[in-house]
Amino acid sequence: MQVWHSHENEDESCFSIPGSAIESDVSTLVYRYLFPALWLSWAAYWWAASRGAKPAERQEPLGSRLLHVLPLLLAVGLLWPDQVLGSFLNERLFPWAPWQFWLAALITAAGLLFAVWARVHLARNWSGTVTIKRDHELIASGPYAIVRHPIYTGLLAAFIGSAMARGEWRGVLAVLVVWAAFWRKLRLEERWMTERFGERYTAYKRRVPALVPFRKHGQEPPT
Repeated sequence: MQVWHSHENEDESCFSIPGSAIESDVSTLVYRYLFPALWLSWAAYWWAASRGAKPAERQEPLGSRLLHVLPLLLAVGLLWPDQVLGSFLNERLFPWAPWQFWLAALITAAGLLFAVWARVHLARNWSGTVTIKRDHELIASGPYAIVRHPIYTGLLAAFIGSAMARGEWRGVLAVLVVWAAFWRKLRLEERWMTERFGERYTAYKRRVPALVPFRKHGQEPPT
């Protein structure tokens, strides 16, 4: 994800750094390609791990799926390119600083790794769509003992980190779009899981927060 762009030096590429902050070629490559490498590595794993899932017993229709896929694509479109339409969205929120890049990279990497941990722990119960699998299991251990939707938590953190690195107003909009897409999707998932597992899932919801770790029950909007 191309996240650094100097509006003071419009002739520089979108990962270039203002002034003389980056002097070596190696450092320049890190600033230019670290975020794309993080996201593309995650995407490659996600694609490879998608094989071998249990067959679906119930699956959301295409129209429903598009209601969360298209907003995610919009968020990527807001963060990835050098600039987007609308001068306000390209304005910086805060001055650039090296620590900001590295903190953002750490948050992004941690979020992607958390999502991968959840994907591995979910094993053959995973699905990219809202689905009830054949012989579906209620997983409540590992990352699922921290939050009910750790994949969404991890990806939301990764988008927040990428938006921080971009440092522009469009990053704020992208994060809000991602949050709205995930919240809609998890509400549908939880309705289906409650229908499938009944009181077991209701008790799980009372015990474990949806997206934000350590959030006490009763502090979240109803699902």
